[in-house]
Amino acid sequence: MIDIPEESLDTAMIQRCLPHRYPMLMIDRIERLIPDVRAVGVRCISSNDLFLQGHFPSHPVMPGVLIIEAMAQTAGVLVVKTMNLVDSGKLVYFMSIEEARFRKPIFPGNVLYLHVDKECKRGAVWRFKGSAYVNENLMAETVFTAMIMDPNT
Repeated sequence: MIDIPEESLDTAMIQRCLPHRYPMLMIDRIERLIPDVRAVGVRCISSNDLFLQGHFPSHPVMPGVLIIEAMAQTAGVLVVKTMNLVDSGKLVYFMSIEEARFRKPIFPGNVLYLHVDKECKRGAVWRFKGSAYVNENLMAETVFTAMIMDPNT
């Protein structure tokens, strides 16, 4: 078996891979990335996050759709790093979300670990299995498909 080194990426490198910026950048860092295989993104949930101001003011919880978005952004970094497209301006678009399950709510103060594994790739289309954890607790999971595209086409 070939030993593939893992990478970790800070916010500056993530921003070179993705077009997302505050308040839509949903990942703070990539803790582990093995090109063409998997990545683990991290998001520290803060009471200052804009989405918590209205979801829900008396009981703030991270919206499920943003948990999936965080998984997708982690996958986007995996795709860009795998294909050596850093600073290319290429975009990774959702195509489908399947089997989404939300197990437990995510609150301010939680550190969310976003595990994304590539299931397959056909041309520009990639399929992933994503899981979100707080500590050892599975909070959400889904299977999703994305496509890499040039924004000028």
